Amino acid sequence: MSPLVAIVGPTAAGKSNLALELCQTFNGEIISADSRQVYRYMDIGTAKPTKEEQAAVLHYLIDVVDPDEDFSLAMFQSRALEAVQDIQRREKTAFLVGGSGLYVWALLEGWRIPSVPPDPDLRRELEAKAQSAGGGEALYEKLKEIDPAAAERIDPRNVRRVIRALEVCRQGTQFSELQVKKPFVDSVIIGLTTDRDDLYKRIDTRVDSMIEQGLVQEVENLVARGYGLGLPSMSGLGYREIGLYLQGKTDLPTAIHQIKFDTHSFARHQYNWFRLKDKRINWFEAGGSTSEAVYRFVHQFVVN
Repeated sequence: MSPLVAIVGPTAAGKSNLALELCQTFNGEIISADSRQVYRYMDIGTAKPTKEEQAAVLHYLIDVVDPDEDFSLAMFQSRALEAVQDIQRREKTAFLVGGSGLYVWALLEGWRIPSVPPDPDLRRELEAKAQSAGGGEALYEKLKEIDPAAAERIDPRNVRRVIRALEVCRQGTQFSELQVKKPFVDSVIIGLTTDRDDLYKRIDTRVDSMIEQGLVQEVENLVARGYGLGLPSMSGLGYREIGLYLQGKTDLPTAIHQIKFDTHSFARHQYNWFRLKDKRINWFEAGGSTSEAVYRFVHQFVVN
């Protein structure tokens, strides 16, 4: 049985295209490890695989909930593990592809997801604080104080995750103590990276392409469907900034510039999840010869 092949790294490094190529060679199927691609109707801003790509290679954990529905880390972990087992049972190769570090490591490291139930009153209190001036930063600073290890691995802009970490800590469990040293599945991890300037150019090109494809219209359609701009799903990169534009709080060129700036910052944060010095990750430089080099590497582990 072939191990799970995980392809990780910063946004716009080329993970999805590489995975599609490898699936054609190694009889593979893809499990998305992207916390935004789970939402229906959110295609352009999440860089979701096209319908043609999804028809060519079977994808899992894409379009599984509506934008106003919850999708937890525990749900991802459970469904992803089921998908891996199903793929391997059919003697195919499972590829885990995405840049959501929380999702990736929860599966690969076999995290023990906290059984701490939601506390609606506390959440409302913290969400109210987050909406005040500087409130989100204050919550993050509080998390750094009580669980610095958790804070190091959570994007400060992901207020929903910060609140969940504080919620867990409030009930006596350190959010950072959720990892166990017993992986669910055998895996091989491939990382794609490139120098910072090249990565930023890739990001900027992708953002421009999203605008050309109709990102503004996509956000307008979501709002017309009744999905408010205050939903957690609408706080993702691209949707948040275009939402401000649609509310008349900024102009479109400024919104586009902000998407690029925020995505640069997000890519830097992804390197906190996928460290270049992590010996578990086999890093490859993104570029023209990447596919061939990765093919030779993967061929050592995958049973055709």
